Amino acid sequence: MSAQSYAAGPPRILGVFAHPDDESFCAGGTLAKYVAAGAVAMVVSATRGDAGQIRDARAATRRTLGQARELELVAACERLGVQHVRCLDYGDGTLKDVEQETLTRDVAEIIRSFRPDVVITFGEDGAYGHPDHIAISTAATAACTRAGEPAQFPEQLAAGLAPHRPTYLYHSHFPQSRMLLLERLVQWLISSDQRFRGTPDFIRALLLLCEETSLLGYSSDHVAVEWYPSGFYIIEQGEPASKLYLIMSGEALVIQEDSSGELRPLRRLEAGMFFGELGLANNGLRSAHVVAQDGVTCLVFSPGQPTAFAGRGASADAQLATAASGPDPLWAGATTCIDVNSYVDRKIAAVAAHRSQYPIAPDILPLHMLQELMGREYFVRVLPRRDLDEKLI
Repeated sequence: MSAQSYAAGPPRILGVFAHPDDESFCAGGTLAKYVAAGAVAMVVSATRGDAGQIRDARAATRRTLGQARELELVAACERLGVQHVRCLDYGDGTLKDVEQETLTRDVAEIIRSFRPDVVITFGEDGAYGHPDHIAISTAATAACTRAGEPAQFPEQLAAGLAPHRPTYLYHSHFPQSRMLLLERLVQWLISSDQRFRGTPDFIRALLLLCEETSLLGYSSDHVAVEWYPSGFYIIEQGEPASKLYLIMSGEALVIQEDSSGELRPLRRLEAGMFFGELGLANNGLRSAHVVAQDGVTCLVFSPGQPTAFAGRGASADAQLATAASGPDPLWAGATTCIDVNSYVDRKIAAVAAHRSQYPIAPDILPLHMLQELMGREYFVRVLPRRDLDEKLI
């Protein structure tokens, strides 16, 4: 069904989520794409996110966080083109304790008022088991059916809100991608004309972005922050190359060892520099030692969960990345895939609008890398059920 087939006007899309920023990660590209095609969209957050992290002290205090995040939601929706935004008054972290009937009634009232053709909310798993996400998914899913039944919520009917049942209900879905961000970072680094050195803002932003994208399955990297004391061999010459490191603080020394065992310092590595590039020399083996000169903290990208008993040195088993790009060909249970490559810039701009949570620059990474990371959004169609399809409506 195409957007042009709605005789009563442009299609109306309602996103129902738990917190400000959920809309950008779950369906930011999809909302931007369909609004650009003429749809009217509304985003509802059940909470103001007042129990969230404060990752930029300039953006909010604990006392002002809820108000700040509501304003951030408005700014993010502006960047996506979403015309209507609303926050409900539930406390962040409390949705699981709210009577489902109460939460369902509130969502049904919004459905009857906005009268959407399409509703998007979380899946039953809440993306990664978040109780607030699961609670709003359950309520929104029930409300899509009950809002269309005249016997339900009679007080809303008395207030002039006629029954309305959305034509479509979609659950956002996050199939685990097989893409390795570390591989894309390496390709980017070796294509640069000069050695890259990130600013403190870049380091912090990349850490936050990697935490969220790994959590939601956009990439399959294992990302960790590791500390190495002075004198520690972070990398040993001749080891299999399978990890990428970004120095967050401290300094390290690159040392090359010749066949006689003589050590020759090559260069110093400082905060903001990458090292340990995957497979750049000696058929994927490390060409030098990297030794911590003082306490060094690194953001470490691995192709999988490191084991506690991995050996070191040239005889260690290789754990090289072999992952292919993209999610499983069958979308790991999704029924609908939306290509949002042309709207990734808007999506990342919307994420960046949530500054208290994601103080990042929209151009933190090259657009082509962000497109590969976030260029498709996946959904499970709940009402009515359908086969694989690349159209939302």
